[in-house]
Amino acid sequence: MTTLEKEMVTIQKEKVPTLLFSQREVVTDPEAKKLRLLELQKSQILGNISHAKVWIYFETAEGQTYRINTTIWAVGEKFISLKGGITIPISSIFKID
Repeated sequence: MTTLEKEMVTIQKEKVPTLLFSQREVVTDPEAKKLRLLELQKSQILGNISHAKVWIYFETAEGQTYRINTTIWAVGEKFISLKGGITIPISSIFKID
């Protein structure tokens, strides 16, 4: 079963710190990784300029898929930062809308 076919759970960003993330990379295609980083950076610019929210789809260590609707404040080398100091590992993110 692919990541997109699993049951998707919508949560509030405040619940993210209670989730356990693995070190496993959910995106294996090198071109898809580049596209993911580009989308994250574009979302960061939108968030910083106009406080625009995006949907972030990610997977936890247990294999559960989640989505949140929030503003991306910063994109680092390994993590993205949301309001309130909440972080999500980039390796766990498989889609940004």
